[in-house]
Amino acid sequence: MIRRRLAGAYWALSRWKPHVEPLPAEGAGLLIGAPHTSNWDFVLMLAVTWKAGVSAKFLGKDSLFRGPFGPLFRALGGIPVDRANPHGLVRDLVARVAAGDQFYLVVTPEGTRTKTQFWKSGFYYIAHETGLPVTLGFVDRDTMTAGLGPTIRVTGDKAEDMDTIRAFYAGKHGVRPALGGEPRLRDERRR
Repeated sequence: MIRRRLAGAYWALSRWKPHVEPLPAEGAGLLIGAPHTSNWDFVLMLAVTWKAGVSAKFLGKDSLFRGPFGPLFRALGGIPVDRANPHGLVRDLVARVAAGDQFYLVVTPEGTRTKTQFWKSGFYYIAHETGLPVTLGFVDRDTMTAGLGPTIRVTGDKAEDMDTIRAFYAGKHGVRPALGGEPRLRDERRR
């Protein structure tokens, strides 16, 4: 309730507009946050999830969880990621879902706020191995809109699934448009 009120106040004062499509009925899934070009993306996506009444978890570099802000990031739903050794992360998240833990996980597949050639594929493997739906969250500076768009289920055909994702994000630009890139996985087959 408090989070929804805070989100309501934020959207009332913000120049940005929220857009929230209905989320899957199962109450769990992955929420993509893209394009990820600024620290403001985090604030916008947090406000969108709170407006939608979703208590989401998010991945963040482990250095954010040290020092005085560590407890705050954990309270907001943060899960620290050791970027020097991320290999067990997907396995751990899949195991949590298999054990019955239900949650929405916000993932920024670009993995950084700088321009990248490829998205990190962890979100795809988590969605495929768990069967969780993927909701396409977005920030679009052109329309000053941030929100949760359509929900898809990955099929295992990376190229086809990524074509669907690329079509949704086409024309959407982050807070710092020059840092955005096309959604593409390193290991998807090129057509």
